[in-house]
Amino acid sequence: MISLVPGRAKAATEVERPVLHLSGPILTRNLEELIAACEDLGGVEALANALKLKAALFQELLGGGKAEALTLDQFEQICPFMATCRRRIAKPLQAHGFTHFREAIVALLEDAGDATTADDRMADFVARFPSDKSYRWVRDLAAEILHHALPERYPLMTRWVWDAKANTGVLREIWHGDNVDHMVIDIPDGHATFVMLREELSQFLADNGVFRDMLFYVDLLQAYVYADYINAQGGTYLRTDFASEVDPLLHTRRILGLDGVDRRTGRSRFKTVDGQGQAIDGLKQIC
Repeated sequence: MISLVPGRAKAATEVERPVLHLSGPILTRNLEELIAACEDLGGVEALANALKLKAALFQELLGGGKAEALTLDQFEQICPFMATCRRRIAKPLQAHGFTHFREAIVALLEDAGDATTADDRMADFVARFPSDKSYRWVRDLAAEILHHALPERYPLMTRWVWDAKANTGVLREIWHGDNVDHMVIDIPDGHATFVMLREELSQFLADNGVFRDMLFYVDLLQAYVYADYINAQGGTYLRTDFASEVDPLLHTRRILGLDGVDRRTGRSRFKTVDGQGQAIDGLKQIC
């Protein structure tokens, strides 16, 4: 079992962080399986490098105050790499207009250097859109933007990592305890929890010989864990987001948005309102 080390510094937030009881054996099994599954790709480093390229794209378009000048074409370049959003965003984008989205993104990234306001800024982002269940992906959109635009400051805070209301996500899959499937894990899904989770997983990876590109390896391990859960469910959960193949590495890439461009056609997996995927040049190396 992995748990919070007493006295760990609260560098990223003043909010008290929860104690996370994570299963070392489950994490070890998933890491070993991830490394083995990546052998045919030239090693797990290939996926880590793809995530670095994805983050570089987000930072190029959104970093350093660039969000204020973001164009629709640029926004549609990053949409394919956000798997939980890309199938749902076309109609809302048409209904609300791109200016509405850009203003929400600008506000989300304003004062992003202060991570203690992350929960408030994400809540404000979500509040700019309708509150019905068809817009639940909006939180994931905010989480993807924060994480990839400022990966060192913001961990990945998507619902598939942890959704306290639904009691689902990576956190549950790696939780230490008896009968976890029938347990309600009373841990909030705020910024402090995700920071704590990333720190715990970073320590686990360091103990297992990972020292470079730690932020991206954490994302890879989390995605692999959740891919395993999807496969265990027979591909039924999130079927609209992820195909039903049994290869866990395919799900891993899709969860992380690393299949954003179809390598055969060069067309984006983000579908416009008319159902068409636009051609994207120069981004195939991410996929």
